[in-house]
Amino acid sequence: MRNLIAHYGLRPHPEGGFYREVYRSQQTVTSSLAGAERRALTHIYFLLLRDQISRFHRVRHDEVWNFYEGAPLTLVTFDGTEVRTHRLGPGADYVLVVAGGLFQAAASEGAFSLVGCTVAPGFEFADFSFLAEDPDLSRCLEQNAPDYCRFL
Repeated sequence: MRNLIAHYGLRPHPEGGFYREVYRSQQTVTSSLAGAERRALTHIYFLLLRDQISRFHRVRHDEVWNFYEGAPLTLVTFDGTEVRTHRLGPGADYVLVVAGGLFQAAASEGAFSLVGCTVAPGFEFADFSFLAEDPDLSRCLEQNAPDYCRFL
């Protein structure tokens, strides 16, 4: 797995795991959700190793996850009331779309999972937030789906 980090030039991501942006569109669009101009599209490599998690976070815009290699990935979404679990990879789907505004978290089901994540309009950290930053939603998750609190 360390060879994947070196090969793709990955670095630690604030939500957990490792990433590298591989594409940022030169085209721009105006995002009605952000109320600002954004790149039309961005894409990253994202790697989770065994026992790493991608903490619950949300992105303002739609995100497309594509599985590349390794063990299947468990992807969890939370809309503020309901938790849903999805799988990407061998024996499951190889693509999943997470609608903008949903909280999402992930974990590898094995030694590692390498995926790609595309956001449109493009990703900006200004459009990113952690579930743990919202005490009311964190409490809701703790009360209604305590098994998923490990992703906080």
